[in-house]
Amino acid sequence: MAATTARRVRIAATASAVLLGGSLLGASTAEASAAGTVAVPHKPYGIVTAMSGLNVRQYPSTDSSVKYVLPYHAKRGLDCKIRAQVIAGNPFWYKLRNSNYWISARYVHNVGHVKLCKDAHPSSLTDSARARQAMG
Repeated sequence: MAATTARRVRIAATASAVLLGGSLLGASTAEASAAGTVAVPHKPYGIVTAMSGLNVRQYPSTDSSVKYVLPYHAKRGLDCKIRAQVIAGNPFWYKLRNSNYWISARYVHNVGHVKLCKDAHPSSLTDSARARQAMG
């Protein structure tokens, strides 16, 4: 009788561990997949204002391929901005943080200051004493 009870306890403990581990795995997956829409990234970040969603592109141009679409109100970290193709009067495009993809600033409300890419990531070619003294 005691052996049967001990066996049941082991089975229940194993089942609990499996269920708990599975639910934790599911939670971490859900948090990771929804990290940009649930958790607010640190500043600067942008909030998508386009009701139909926003195309994320390989390069800052509508001629560039669409990699995926951000839904309305999605929040994403912004790395820097550049002037490129003008979209509805707005010449800026944001480079997404931890990515090499771009979104049009026309359809994003940014929170925090977004630096120009040339200032956020200075090049050794342009950020040298010789380059600063050169003409033109």
